[in-house]
Amino acid sequence: MKILAVIPARGGSKGVPRKNIKLLGNKPLIEFTIDSAKNATLLTEIVVSTDDEEIAIAAELAGCKPPFIRPTNLAQDHSTSIEVVQHAVEFFEKQNSFFDAVCLLQPTSPFRENGFIDKAIEKFIQSDADSLISVLPVPHQYNPHWIFEENNGTLKIATGEEKIISRRQDLPNAFHRDGSIYITKIQTLKNGSFFGNKIAYIESNANFYVNIDTITDWENAEKILNLNK
Repeated sequence: MKILAVIPARGGSKGVPRKNIKLLGNKPLIEFTIDSAKNATLLTEIVVSTDDEEIAIAAELAGCKPPFIRPTNLAQDHSTSIEVVQHAVEFFEKQNSFFDAVCLLQPTSPFRENGFIDKAIEKFIQSDADSLISVLPVPHQYNPHWIFEENNGTLKIATGEEKIISRRQDLPNAFHRDGSIYITKIQTLKNGSFFGNKIAYIESNANFYVNIDTITDWENAEKILNLNK
């Protein structure tokens, strides 16, 4: 299976200004994800998609020169990941380079265990799913079967069930996506979906989890980095 890795990195981050090229430890944030992608053996091609010349230079110094600068209209706060990925796929297809799937690797999740990308790709291929996402378990107290929504001043079970599951042991396993890896078949993307109907998953190592959106997240990333030196 031919897989295109897309690393999206726009210049207009607000929670942590210029975070993609901000130094985490001794290297720019984006370099952690580039290194992980380069160490994977099952990725066919790696591309950094950015609208920012400084980020493009940082990516090139890390060994992944962007082949294009992303259009400004795809680098706004409202721009979606699927639009960014579709743009990258279209760029390569115009060069007569075709792929079976895309692996989205977000720089905001910089820490991935060695071999994790390859393990995710192997599981994706074996599953024959439309997509695969990396996940972490939801603590039982936040299981969707124990979550309530407000309904005209009263509460209803978020899952729509009439009776609550009373015992923790009877709760089904629940997961949340952690943002580290998304893999999607090209045809699913062309159908306008990032996930499709059949979603496989791989569980991440919680010790490496951080999704950098705020200064507090950045400080947590520094702590994780120091713990794993």
